[in-house]
Amino acid sequence: MYSIPEVVKKAMSFKFKSILTTKLFHSFLYRFIRFYSSLFIMKIENEKTWMDYFRSGGRIILCTWHQHFFAAIRHFQNYREFKPALMISKSSDGEIIAGVAEKSGWHTIRGSSSRGGKEALRNMIDHLNQKRFAGHIVDGPRGPAGTVKAGVVQLAHATDATIIPFFVSADRAWYFNTWDSFFIPKPFARVVISFGEMIKFNPTENPDAFESQRLYLEKIMRPELRIDPDKKTVSSPPVHE
Repeated sequence: MYSIPEVVKKAMSFKFKSILTTKLFHSFLYRFIRFYSSLFIMKIENEKTWMDYFRSGGRIILCTWHQHFFAAIRHFQNYREFKPALMISKSSDGEIIAGVAEKSGWHTIRGSSSRGGKEALRNMIDHLNQKRFAGHIVDGPRGPAGTVKAGVVQLAHATDATIIPFFVSADRAWYFNTWDSFFIPKPFARVVISFGEMIKFNPTENPDAFESQRLYLEKIMRPELRIDPDKKTVSSPPVHE
């Protein structure tokens, strides 16, 4: 049985979590992120190539590491006209992120590798086939950092979509003590969102060939993990050749 202080603490915790999942809070957080991000000195690199491909009828999946997504929120609302989709976990944290993403014009599909993943992947496939535009966090929602999970390759195979990795860098940032050393650029930081080369995988039912494709993407993306200057490293398993 809980003591009175424990009951009060749990009630306050429940009330606080309830506030965080309201549309009013999501609207406030979205506006705050947009304002805060407007303080960055932003530069966008290599966007035109994949945009031309998309506008000519191609299907695309923009993908990045979990630690990179914050600084991209403001710019990515520019894609709202395309009605892009993004898979987000069913966790309480995911509820907040989904609220901000919806305010940014992204269609959110809830699920992850640990909960509701198969249904979410089917819904992502359906949406991508219709709208031709999706985003994907390759190591989310809980890592391990630097490991590309199979979902993005499965999604590309099922929809004949092209994968475009993107990366965020900042000359000054705060790094958090999280599994991926999540970072937020400091005010007036010089921030670069850089899109990589377009990657097209041939669908395969061979497990070894599939794993080779996953590792190929991981090898391309791994060098772009940002390192906390105080830790000097991001904890992640090795890439196998």
